[in-house]
Amino acid sequence: MSKPAIGFIGLGLMGSAMCRRLRDCDYPLTVIANRSRGNVDAAVANGATEAFSARELAKKSDIVMLCMDTSASVESRMYGAEGIISGLRSGATVIDFGTSLPASTRAIGNAIAKIGGTYLDAPLGRTPAHAEDGKLNIMCSGDEVAFNKVKPVLNDLGENVFHLGVLGSGHTVKLINNFFAMTTANAMCEAFALADKTGIERQKIYDVMSAGPLHSGMMDFMKAYAIDGIPDQLAFSVGNARKDLGYYITMAEVAGVKSIMATGADTALGRAVEQGNQDKMVAQMTDFFAEIFSGQDDDPKSA
Repeated sequence: MSKPAIGFIGLGLMGSAMCRRLRDCDYPLTVIANRSRGNVDAAVANGATEAFSARELAKKSDIVMLCMDTSASVESRMYGAEGIISGLRSGATVIDFGTSLPASTRAIGNAIAKIGGTYLDAPLGRTPAHAEDGKLNIMCSGDEVAFNKVKPVLNDLGENVFHLGVLGSGHTVKLINNFFAMTTANAMCEAFALADKTGIERQKIYDVMSAGPLHSGMMDFMKAYAIDGIPDQLAFSVGNARKDLGYYITMAEVAGVKSIMATGADTALGRAVEQGNQDKMVAQMTDFFAEIFSGQDDDPKSA
């Protein structure tokens, strides 16, 4: 039985790894350049076909996949005369693997449904290395019939594939997940920085905290930089972390509540971005906190 033709937009670190996996599994693949050509050229060299508009890509595809940075980026590829929707085949499925605002996801889903297609949101967990091995965590939601139709493809990309409910549920769960992850990461970075300020070795802080119920993969990601000097064991930038927390805060406001716990991490990440650190990895927030604390005197009220 022939495999579905796939169009892929967004060949960053994660997207390009996913494309390598798709080609390893012999899927017909069409790609399009977004910000840079390097990964597109590599995909073409690996057997993919290049399209020169989102409309053209959609016309060639049974499944269109996106792995982009923001809701605005997704929307820019969806709408307009050269957008995905204008070229989408009736019965085709579009999957957003990025982290987007649920309200935007639902609006796009309605537009795609009007032309006979189906939209699924399927944000990802784990790293590009997991993507190359087909071991991602995939948090999918949307029409269950469409989900079951594309599930064999998702199974080739992910080790753990979830169906979470109606369209937008995947992005909701991902934003809650990333809220928890980034508040935890920033708390651990601050803990290492305060250890410096109070004369405690970082290793000793880690040894005590990791011996109890606080121990987690996120703690180990932060330790990898704070103690071992490896910044990208968690390959997630400060800029992306700030974006996701902002989306979480917006999502909470749409739900009629104001987040309390996101405020501290959002403030820290926002200040780090303002200082030009958006491309650094989240674990390097240890340096951000250490620099702030080193510039403060012993007065706890000092800024």
